[in-house]
Amino acid sequence: MTTNEKTTDSYYRSLTRNIVLIIVGVSVVPLILITLTIRHFSQTSYQDKVIEHLQVLNKKHKQNIDSFLRERLADIAVLKDSYSFDQLANDDFLKEKLQSLQKNSSDTLVDLGIVNDQGIQIAYAGPYDLKRAHYAEAPWFKEAIQQPSYISDVFPGLRGIPHFIVAVRGSDNGGKWLLRATVDFDKFNSLVENIRIGETGFAFILNKKGEFQTKPRTEVPPLKDPYLNFLSPGVPDNEQEGIVSNSQVDGKAVIHVMSRLKNGDWVLAFQQTESDAYKALYLVRTVSVMIFFVGVIGIIVVAVLLSKRLVKRIRQADQEKEMMNEKFIEAGKLASVGELAAGIAHEINNPVAVMLEEAGWMQDLITDAGPESIPMVDEFQRSLAQIKAQGVRCKQITHKLLSFARKTDPIPKKVNINDITNEAISLCEQRVRSGSVKIQAQFADGLPTIRVSPSEAQQIFINLINNAIDAIEPKGGVVKISTRQEGDFLVVDVADNGPGIPDYVLTRIFDPFFTTKPVGKGTGLGLSICYGIVKKLGGDISVNTAEGLGTTFHVKFPIPKARVEKDGH
Repeated sequence: MTTNEKTTDSYYRSLTRNIVLIIVGVSVVPLILITLTIRHFSQTSYQDKVIEHLQVLNKKHKQNIDSFLRERLADIAVLKDSYSFDQLANDDFLKEKLQSLQKNSSDTLVDLGIVNDQGIQIAYAGPYDLKRAHYAEAPWFKEAIQQPSYISDVFPGLRGIPHFIVAVRGSDNGGKWLLRATVDFDKFNSLVENIRIGETGFAFILNKKGEFQTKPRTEVPPLKDPYLNFLSPGVPDNEQEGIVSNSQVDGKAVIHVMSRLKNGDWVLAFQQTESDAYKALYLVRTVSVMIFFVGVIGIIVVAVLLSKRLVKRIRQADQEKEMMNEKFIEAGKLASVGELAAGIAHEINNPVAVMLEEAGWMQDLITDAGPESIPMVDEFQRSLAQIKAQGVRCKQITHKLLSFARKTDPIPKKVNINDITNEAISLCEQRVRSGSVKIQAQFADGLPTIRVSPSEAQQIFINLINNAIDAIEPKGGVVKISTRQEGDFLVVDVADNGPGIPDYVLTRIFDPFFTTKPVGKGTGLGLSICYGIVKKLGGDISVNTAEGLGTTFHVKFPIPKARVEKDGH
């Protein structure tokens, strides 16, 4: 594979890659933005709904538990207000009332008792032997005797099992006493223990000391810090329920929803891991991500297939364009050959006439002198030498013409720009040997070589020189061709002292098929072909002109970089 083919393949691979990137970028970027936007809003909406559900659930159970406590407290308050101290201090009467309360309150009260201001239980009805029990030092008694009504924390007490009491204070003849009842802990605990939220969600109650007032699920240890902070006195009254916080438990993100109970002494807490609470959201997210990646892969596959097909068609179009350009170049060559033909025919005719004259002269000498005439040998040799010289001259002229007209592959080679320019001048000189047009050459020495197609470069100069000759005929003039180095370029200037190019023509001189010559004198392809060849080589072609002063074309060829660096430019 040649360097040119490798460069071409690299260009089409790069074009394919760029098309794929553009298609994927245009398709995937909006898809990503839309996906992220929908994901954000759907996630926020779903999380808000989950939190709202937990808040509603928390509020509902808070109301149930508060109602339970108020009802138990109301039961004994009604009992205290309905009967006298003496009646309630009777064990049999108290037992009767206990049975009535248990019947009406689904056995949630375990026992009843009357405690005097000394902390001695003077009457008792229940399953335990607690009559005459002393509660004077019990924390719950010290608080309850100071308040009209009281609900204690859960504690084991004298019976050694978890329970809590509700009590109301009464007075008799100036003395204080308490009517107390024990709430069945298992029935109270079932109000909270049976609450299940997903796989990891559960509820429990804590007091201000961080002590459990219900039995929590042991498989997920609850975190106490958020709840104790919530029970602190600094929490505003408008934040008494439905408060949500997040924390880490065993490395897992956990949601907490809290509400205050028992006038702020307890907190009802819901605790659930985020992975469980947002399980459906995560499932949808996973499916969405899978669909997204499948879609992206599909876009990439389609982009690759479409880009390859598109680049294939572009490559075919470029090849067809290249073939068309070659046909244009060949057409330009034929046009140039036609312009050179008259001068070349005249130039060949001169040496042929000399050859015929010399041959006739030799024939006359042989006829007049006879074959035995030795002194005429020198004259014969001179005539033969002249015939040979003129024959060589004809051969050179026809060789140059055929070499230029021959179809050759435009393969770049290292060439000397002076040599190529000189060959073009020698071909064009055939048109002006007997005319009033003179061609002058001024070549710079020591110019670096460049990589161009010799036939294409020669065609550029022939077209420009022929145009210059056409511009100054028939009045005559001078065509000057010079070479020089300008930075990273070699420049060939083709100048004439003709009438110049009008402005209205100057804007179109490089357009295909545009010509100012008479019909049959030009194709309009010459300058267009020159422009295409120079641009293909990475160079440039420009023109300076002024009406009445002449025209100069500047052709720039890039110098290979390695050569430029070597020359120190």
